[in-house]
Amino acid sequence: MKMKKPIIGITMGDPAGIGPEVAAKTFAKQDTYNISRPLIIGDASIMSAATKIAKVDLHINPINKISEAHFSPGTIDVFDLKNVDLNKVEFGKISVMAGNAAFEAVFKVIELALENKIDATVTGPINKESIQLAGHDFPGHTEIYAHYTNTQDFAMLLVYENLRVIHVSTHVSLRRSCELVKKDRILKVIKLLNDACLKFAIQSPRIGVAGLNPHASDGGLFGTEERDEIIPAIKQANDSGFNVEGPFPPDVLFPMAQGGHFDGCVAMYHDQGHIPFKLLGFDWDNEKQRMGHVRGVNITTGLPIIRTSVDHGTAFEIAGKGIASPESMIYAIEYAVKMAMGEK
Repeated sequence: MKMKKPIIGITMGDPAGIGPEVAAKTFAKQDTYNISRPLIIGDASIMSAATKIAKVDLHINPINKISEAHFSPGTIDVFDLKNVDLNKVEFGKISVMAGNAAFEAVFKVIELALENKIDATVTGPINKESIQLAGHDFPGHTEIYAHYTNTQDFAMLLVYENLRVIHVSTHVSLRRSCELVKKDRILKVIKLLNDACLKFAIQSPRIGVAGLNPHASDGGLFGTEERDEIIPAIKQANDSGFNVEGPFPPDVLFPMAQGGHFDGCVAMYHDQGHIPFKLLGFDWDNEKQRMGHVRGVNITTGLPIIRTSVDHGTAFEIAGKGIASPESMIYAIEYAVKMAMGEK
C-alpha cells in the first residue's frame, strides 16, 4: 500500500524578511508537491505579495482548517492568521507587528503538530529582536519549540551533506557555554544525535566528539574540561552501546566528518558547530557582496514533533528584492519529509 505524502506545515517567518519570498519560490517548484502536501502558516496577504516579489504565478488559498487545503501545484494553501497589515510592513525593519506575526505562526504550527493535524513542521527565518520587542521572551526557535512542547532534553542539529553537527549549548554567552560542558549534558546530546541518525536510516552511527579547549586540552595543558567531563561522557556512552570517539580538536574532527569518517559530530558550543557547517553550506558572492547559495538544514532534536528549519536569517538587507535563494527551505522540507516518513 502506497503511503500518503506527509502534510508539512511551513511558517512564513518574519514578514519584513526574506521568509515569505523564499517560501513562494519553494512552492513554485513541482518537486515540493512530489514529496509532500505543503501549506504555509502565516498571513495570506503577505504571501500574495511574496509571489509578486518572487515573480511566481501562484494562487493563494486562505484556509482556516487543514481540511480546506488543496495541496495542488500552482496553489499556496495558507493557514491564514490575518495578523499583518500589509500597508505597515517595511522590508528590512524591526517591528512589533512583524515579530508578533512571526511568533504566532510558530505557535500555531506547533499546536497543529501536537494535535496531529500535520506530520512535520518547517520554520522560516525569524528576527530575534522583533520577537522580543513584541513581548515574546525567547532567544530563538529552538527554545520556543522546547517551551510549548514541554521538552527538557533537546538540542540543535545542523545538517549539510556528510556533516551533521549537534550542539551541547547554543544561545548563551561564550563564558556560560564553557560552564555548560558537563558529562550528563554531553551524554544526552550524544544520545539525541544517535537517535537522529537512526531516523535518517544510518545504521550504527559513528559519532565524533569535539574538545572544548585548544588541541582538546593537549592532555590537560590547556584546561581540564576534557579530562573531567568530556572523556567520562564518551566512556559511558560507549559502555552503553554507542559508537563514540574523541575528544578531537575541532579543526581535526570536522574535516574527518566531512570526509565520511563520522556520521555525526558533537560540538561544545554554538560557533564551534556553526562555523564549519556554514563554511561548507554558504557561498559568499564577492562580486555582488552578498550570500549566494545558502544550503543546509537546522533540526531540533528531542521534541515530540518534527521541526526542521532553514539555516539562514531574515536577510533584511535583501528583503523585498526578489533575489533570495530557496535552497535551504527546499532542503529543510526534504529532511522533514524524510523524518516524517521514517516515523510512519
